[in-house]
Amino acid sequence: MPQEADPAPKRRRTKPKFGDTRQLFAALRDHLASGAASLADIARLVTQGLRADACVIYVARPGEMLELAAVQGLNVSAVGHTRLRAGEGIIGMAAASGDILNLADAQNHPRYVYRAEVGEEAMASMLAVPVKRAGRTLGVISVMSREARVYTPMEVEALATVSMLLAEILAIAGATDMGEEGFSEALPRRYAGHVLAAGIARGQILPYGAAPPIARLLTDDPHTEIKRLNAAVEATNKGLDKLFSANLPGGGASRDVLEAYRMVTQSAGWLTQVREAIGDGLTAETAVDKVARNLRERMRRIADPYLRERLADIEDMIGRLMVALGGMAPKPERADGFVLLVRRLGPADLLDWHARGIAGVAIEEASASGHAAILARALGLPALQVDRGAVEAAQYGDPAILDAEGATLILRPEPAVVEVYERALAARTVRAAALAAYRDRPTITQDGTEIKLMLNVGLALELDQLERTGADGIGLYRTEIAALAAGGIPDVAGQAAEYGRVLDRAQGKPVQFRTLDLGADKLLPGEAGSTEENPAMGWRSLRVGLDRPAILRRQLRALLLGAQGRKLSVMFPMVATVEEFRTARDLLEAEAARIRPAPEELEVGTMLEVPALLFQLPGLLAEADFISVGTNDLMQFLFAADRGTPELADRYDTLSAPVLELIERLVMACQEAGVALSVCGEAAGRPLDALAFAACGVCTLSMSGNAILPVKAVLVEADLNALRPVLRELRRAGAAGGSIREPLAAWAREHNLPV
Repeated sequence: MPQEADPAPKRRRTKPKFGDTRQLFAALRDHLASGAASLADIARLVTQGLRADACVIYVARPGEMLELAAVQGLNVSAVGHTRLRAGEGIIGMAAASGDILNLADAQNHPRYVYRAEVGEEAMASMLAVPVKRAGRTLGVISVMSREARVYTPMEVEALATVSMLLAEILAIAGATDMGEEGFSEALPRRYAGHVLAAGIARGQILPYGAAPPIARLLTDDPHTEIKRLNAAVEATNKGLDKLFSANLPGGGASRDVLEAYRMVTQSAGWLTQVREAIGDGLTAETAVDKVARNLRERMRRIADPYLRERLADIEDMIGRLMVALGGMAPKPERADGFVLLVRRLGPADLLDWHARGIAGVAIEEASASGHAAILARALGLPALQVDRGAVEAAQYGDPAILDAEGATLILRPEPAVVEVYERALAARTVRAAALAAYRDRPTITQDGTEIKLMLNVGLALELDQLERTGADGIGLYRTEIAALAAGGIPDVAGQAAEYGRVLDRAQGKPVQFRTLDLGADKLLPGEAGSTEENPAMGWRSLRVGLDRPAILRRQLRALLLGAQGRKLSVMFPMVATVEEFRTARDLLEAEAARIRPAPEELEVGTMLEVPALLFQLPGLLAEADFISVGTNDLMQFLFAADRGTPELADRYDTLSAPVLELIERLVMACQEAGVALSVCGEAAGRPLDALAFAACGVCTLSMSGNAILPVKAVLVEADLNALRPVLRELRRAGAAGGSIREPLAAWAREHNLPV
């Protein structure tokens, strides 16, 4: 009787053999239509349809608990008696995180919790899917098998679709005893993140894009559902045409962003997936939502931020389709003062929401160089990338504080926190009014030193900051940002038009164009991510240009054509040797000899980011017209500290003796050689750092637009002659490499400087 001793083969012979997920969905549809479906019936059908050995369904209970509500293939007596806390065990992890967990050896997972009464000790693999409705976790459904295996993508998708159906059943039946509230509906929550566009906003939360309840999930008429889908696609495209035809901020640059969005969203690949899902028996809304879920899982596994942005554009389009199909509520006509909270946001949606009056936006999946972030900065809209889970935890109308300076989103803040931010916002209003008085004042210190404050920008639509801040010019125009936003490097004519627009908007103020700084974390769509162990020190920036001179020469030609006979300043990034600089300059001069009209003046300079250049200064100063110190890269190379590593973010300081010694020696060398010097980067935009650089002799600083007036306010009130001996003493005291930030800040406060 060996076969009878092993129950698994016997069970496999007697199970109905569903050939694909279509048959599982059909069985569920027919069973539900009878009106007698129970959670136990669903567990049985899922176990059979996925050829699993067991299935469990847990539902949410008050106090962030989960209760076993149905089983198949395990001990029925445990139903109603077994409970898990949110976060406890594999089931609790799925509920708390909202993630699908697919484990081949669940019992050896460090978070596994054994409940003897359930009788699951014979099970090895587990697939757990949270049951969510309208962003609320209502329970978890899980299948298990004795065999240690990873469930296939088709099985994962099938169970995820069943979880959508189960969510409707639980909500309608009130089976969770919590209505649609789910977990964590009232507690204050803080979510850390990364600043996309600086600012602070306080208002009510407007969550958008959480999985909406869908009235009808399954269909027996795929043909009609395909027709509904096609009509929704047509309506969505007409809406996009209307949006794109509107007057957009910044003219050509923002239009480039939106046209890149259009190219991605018109791709037929993801629509094909939707049509295939409809063929499996899903309604159009369910099929679209299923594709969206798949995209979310893909995005979580992709490291390349620019590819993630392209997928975000597709999900933007999917949201529009859901509205057209009636599967998602349309956007409100007005959203004045609301803080928008979304998983992802494409550029078209951001423009929509901005026009409706939002005060700020928090995005779970975003990058600082993505489409939404680029436009948020151009629109002056506070924007924050926040940790995952915020969308699930928020409800419409929840009070919130979006701190896109302290990189924090606070949901349902306590009164004491609100009071602190109210005082901070009031102080900011007063300070903004005080800073505005400095806009038209020249940056001349109390001892008579004149300092030039320049802008760092990357798109033509950011150039209104020149007038708004009173900046003296553009110290860094990042030419790669427009290429990244547009999804590729434009041809010579396209680049020349962009550079010409920049010079036109500058109205005679100096502009320093940096050649393409691609590679490392800045990859164009479609480029493979680097396999280098440290791409920041690998094949990037000028190294790419010198190895592919055709790309560099086309850009140099475009810069010369865009100048149209005006003064042109070009600088090269990531220069490591004088020979590299000389080669790049020779390419520029060769192109200049062919272009008419020739620039009235051609300045050629370099970013100083690689410490090796410091040991080649005599040769470099003999070749370069100007030098711009790139503090971001110089700091990471100087201290061998990757600036993308959070553990090292605050370990090394620009306000330390080694850095200030380097800056002062560089100032002296440049003054002796008659070569202009500027300091550029995040450090230049911090008032205290800018004060120290000015005391070291730096007379040109380049920074983001929102830093110009705070830096100017400090410098025009400072006496550098009084500061220099203090700074020398602080440097001697910190000669071992420690930061002098605190004592320097104390000195500034003693002298009533607004640091």
